[in-house]
Amino acid sequence: SSDLIVGEGDVEAQTKQVMKNIDAVLKQAGLGFANIVKTTIFLKNMGDFPKVNPIYGEFFKEPYPARSTVEVARLPKDVLVEVEVTARA
Repeated sequence: SSDLIVGEGDVEAQTKQVMKNIDAVLKQAGLGFANIVKTTIFLKNMGDFPKVNPIYGEFFKEPYPARSTVEVARLPKDVLVEVEVTARA
């Protein structure tokens, strides 16, 4: 969708936007965060994990999906954080 914004602001702002973007994509498929079974968080700097984790956690309830978090050298559009999800109906 063209209304999905990426790469603006600090890592906290980018994380909030990533999660909003995920919410929008899930809703288009008739799903929600409860349908997510696995996530992967890609961070430009693992030192940002303590900033990202609480924001990410606001979107999930038990049972939490499986999660991996990795530091990467570079992300598309030079964003600071990217979250990949796998969801099921």
